[in-house]
Amino acid sequence: MKKRLLTVLAVLAIALAVLWFQRGNLVLAAVKVMTDQRYDEIAPNRAIPWEVSGGSATPETENRPPNIILIVADDLGYNDISTFGGGVTEGFKTPGIDRLAEEGVVFSQAYSGASTCAPSRAMLMTGRYPTRTGFEFTPTPAGMARAVSTVASTVETSSTPPSYYDADVESAHPSYEEKGLLTGELTIAEVLRDSDYYTAHIGKWHLGRENGMGPNAQGFDDSLLMTSGLYLPEDHPDVVNAKLDFDPIDRFLWAAMRYAASFNTTSGDVFEPGGYLTDYWTDESIKVIRNNKDRPFFLYLAHWGPHTPLQATRADYEAVGDIRPHRKRVYAAMIRAVDRSVSRILDTLEEEGIADNTMVVFTSDNGGAGYLGLPGVNQPFRGWKITMFEGGIRVPLFMKWPAKLAAGTVVETPTAHIDVMPTIAAATGAVIPETVAIDGMPLLDLAQGQGGAEWTRDTLFWQNGHYQVVRHNDWKLQVNERRTDGKKVWLFDLATDPTEQVNLATTRLDVVAQLERLLKEHNADSVGPLYTPAMDSAILVDKTVDQPFVDGDEYVYTPN
Repeated sequence: MKKRLLTVLAVLAIALAVLWFQRGNLVLAAVKVMTDQRYDEIAPNRAIPWEVSGGSATPETENRPPNIILIVADDLGYNDISTFGGGVTEGFKTPGIDRLAEEGVVFSQAYSGASTCAPSRAMLMTGRYPTRTGFEFTPTPAGMARAVSTVASTVETSSTPPSYYDADVESAHPSYEEKGLLTGELTIAEVLRDSDYYTAHIGKWHLGRENGMGPNAQGFDDSLLMTSGLYLPEDHPDVVNAKLDFDPIDRFLWAAMRYAASFNTTSGDVFEPGGYLTDYWTDESIKVIRNNKDRPFFLYLAHWGPHTPLQATRADYEAVGDIRPHRKRVYAAMIRAVDRSVSRILDTLEEEGIADNTMVVFTSDNGGAGYLGLPGVNQPFRGWKITMFEGGIRVPLFMKWPAKLAAGTVVETPTAHIDVMPTIAAATGAVIPETVAIDGMPLLDLAQGQGGAEWTRDTLFWQNGHYQVVRHNDWKLQVNERRTDGKKVWLFDLATDPTEQVNLATTRLDVVAQLERLLKEHNADSVGPLYTPAMDSAILVDKTVDQPFVDGDEYVYTPN
């Protein structure tokens, strides 16, 4: 009997050990099952009934307020486009994006609103800091924090300082669909719609879906929404995939994402997109342009590319050459698709005769991600998405408007996503109510070489919970509460050290004190975040996720 009991206990111990070591895969399997149930009925692709303007082209076209096209790439690294280097793709060029830069204005010190996607997009839409809106963290689907935390504990390629997860905090969160920009916030889409613009959104939103947070409730007449994030079905014959087994977020996305879109709804009525996602969004954007060329329109084209999961068309994969490793080649091919989108948009404007009076703005929501395992994406800058070193928040910001802005203009004044909303309003003559406090400033005078005394701002702020950053003139202060070793402060002189190599925090205590006062003043009237983050994760500054952590490596703790 004793022997039998010992045998049973041994078998049980082995089973529990197997379950423990397979816990990450078991969690992902559960995520896949739940996702399959959620998307059990994805309808075939359907034609989108975009609005069509009445009337015909007239000589008065040039006298109308300008059309506005805002194109936002997702996780595009500073070094991913050839305007700024293109080193990560080993000489591969981005002629479409380069053309936009050459024919317009380059803001050479442009910053994202945040180091992650959703808060940046909120600032693009509102021109306001999260201290005013409360929209401070990137919404994640229910259970993602738990799943990623569990999977991360099983990844042995890195010994990064530990992440912290609080299940009770996550259980108190609103649903993913209810994590968004509050309805009382004024968006640029609402401002333009009130000025008789036709407003269309295509692609990613990430600012909430329910309770008046969806695109249609936030100022867009029509919205073709990325409901889930596969570029093509995983087993599609025309797709080349690259999975990042060392990255818990990537593994979660492959389990949780499907190939799905919706039109003018944020729930239900889901259908398959019409081709590779980047190309499909572009196809539909061109329809919007052609349908509405005879009236002022605002098109917000929010690409998913080149965000993970890494999926490229086979044609793009072959076109970028024999880049190694495989994931780098797929990534380059995805950038090629985004670049092609910009080219096609510019060509369409020319073909329709409305290029001169159309303002095209191009940017990325944040810097390139370290979890790609591609060290060169943000060169020459340090850091990745999720960090607020320059690599995480320096982004392209290009603006073309031939009727008003001279080609080849370079603006060196620091600018940010909060400036895009008031710039568009100023360009169109749309009125922002005086009751709405806007943190950004119109960029038109700078873009026209007339900044001078009119430009009064010398300070920019970033905030992600306990991780706070301020740039004042050329000084940049980062303050981070680290779980493992307390408060960490970095001070850099960007005038002499633009790549943030020399930390002056211990030698220039006077500057540290000055910038900390600015942070305190900025936070004095903060509304506080809309919800408490459930995770606090360590992110390496100088190494990618697939590289092992060793003592002395720089890192930040960032909540979400």
